[in-house]
Amino acid sequence: MTEAAIRHRPGAPCWVSLMVHDLGTTQDFYGALFGWKFVRVPGPEPLSAYVRGVLDGQEVAGIGQLPPERRLPLAWTTYLATDDADMTAETIRGCGGTVGVGPLDTGVDGRVAIASDPAGAVFGIRQAQARTGTGTGTGTTEVGAGAGAGSRAHGTPVWNELVTHEAAWVGTFYRSVFGYDVETTGRDGADVLTLRLDGRPVATLRGVGEGLGRVRGSHWMTYFEVDDTDEAALRVAELGGHVIDRPRETAAGRVATVTDPGGAVFSVVRSAAR
Repeated sequence: MTEAAIRHRPGAPCWVSLMVHDLGTTQDFYGALFGWKFVRVPGPEPLSAYVRGVLDGQEVAGIGQLPPERRLPLAWTTYLATDDADMTAETIRGCGGTVGVGPLDTGVDGRVAIASDPAGAVFGIRQAQARTGTGTGTGTTEVGAGAGAGSRAHGTPVWNELVTHEAAWVGTFYRSVFGYDVETTGRDGADVLTLRLDGRPVATLRGVGEGLGRVRGSHWMTYFEVDDTDEAALRVAELGGHVIDRPRETAAGRVATVTDPGGAVFSVVRSAAR
């Protein structure tokens, strides 16, 4: 299967990437957990090395090696598609967000920028050039409210969720920047919003109030499809990662929240729609 020749709708999650301190250990972990193969490609500055995880011939994620002096917390970054990175960066600033890096041409990822919303959650924007990326929203794969089209192969990123203090407040920002339709989908008073493009769900905003940890703060979470959530959680621990939230049943499927050996948090899910 080759990468789909599509351009993602502006606002759709279109790529995920991770910057790490030990590229070799990280490749071993995700290769063993998800079956990814890795292709080394020219990376954006200041990364000393950059690889793409490949699954069944499709590039699904990027992992870059940080310089030794850059001792930063590790986290998966969700990228949202745009047709004009410079204009979107200006809109982000005008709506109360911050642009920390770029926009800049990376060669491998097109024109990108790293930004944060008014609550401090970091995300990327990506204006594709030769490559279109693998997304988890419109035109690719979805999990959660509404079944999307596309592959749900083990190891594929299938959903992105923003965990924040108050969903409604930050939802105004994302609607203003990307033009989402925002739907309240929380049950029993839960503060949950679903972002939609052309009527299709592409991401979730989850307000957790005082339950938001001080260490991570507001953040985007990447969900990866697995064949068996319980088995995947056990495998994470065997490979040197940690299980934060044990496997549990949700409306989206059976989910566990885990970390890799470097501390980057992500979720594994056996989708209910599978």
